[in-house]
Amino acid sequence: MNKEINAEKGGGQHPRHHKKVKKKWSELKAENSWTMFKVIAEFVEAYERLNKIGPCVSIFGSARTKPDNKYYKLASNIAGVLVNEGYGIITGGGPGIMEAGNKGAYEADGVSVGLNIDLPFEQGFNEYIDSDQVFNFHYFFIRKVMFVKYAQAFVVLPGGFGTMDELFEVLTLVQTKKVDRIPVILVGSEFWSGLKDWIQGTMLEEFATVSAKDMDLIPVTDDPAEVVKIINDFYAHEALRPNVNF
Repeated sequence: MNKEINAEKGGGQHPRHHKKVKKKWSELKAENSWTMFKVIAEFVEAYERLNKIGPCVSIFGSARTKPDNKYYKLASNIAGVLVNEGYGIITGGGPGIMEAGNKGAYEADGVSVGLNIDLPFEQGFNEYIDSDQVFNFHYFFIRKVMFVKYAQAFVVLPGGFGTMDELFEVLTLVQTKKVDRIPVILVGSEFWSGLKDWIQGTMLEEFATVSAKDMDLIPVTDDPAEVVKIINDFYAHEALRPNVNF
């Protein structure tokens, strides 16, 4: 009787038992087995060199920002002010906001670090990086670790997908307590206010995918002095000494 019912339904074989054609890699090169050694070597070199630089602030922003843009000038100004507070500056080493951050540090006679990445469509290092602080990464994920590990704060100016990637990577690490809370400051209210409003209205209030306290992680300002105040107040309130993350 059950067989007859199954036959009426289209057969007695359970869909789970249907034979499936598995996807296969088109090719696996032997050199892929050695990738982990390349990764380890890149980590080791970066750790050994960056361990010596002292407390820094990472500055993120667009590579496309021109020197006559107000945010280029603002990034350079902020970097100079931070150097006067005793911090070095870490950027992605390229043009735009990255160049501005390194320029501000260089002109203020501070530590100026450039964590560059091999890309086929962007320029190389800017001229304001200390000669012994030029890095050239092959792997994005290693570069991002270095941005976070040696930064006492993050200053994020207008940028594109890469800037958003770096910003939300940091926020995720802080939110999930993979790193201790550290200041993350968004500079440029006309650029960031819409995003923060969307996070508040959509992510928090409508869908409840973040918590109310997460909104405190992303202050927005246009004032270099306030950037420094947020960082100094944070370390004074938390009674923390600058230290590497992770």
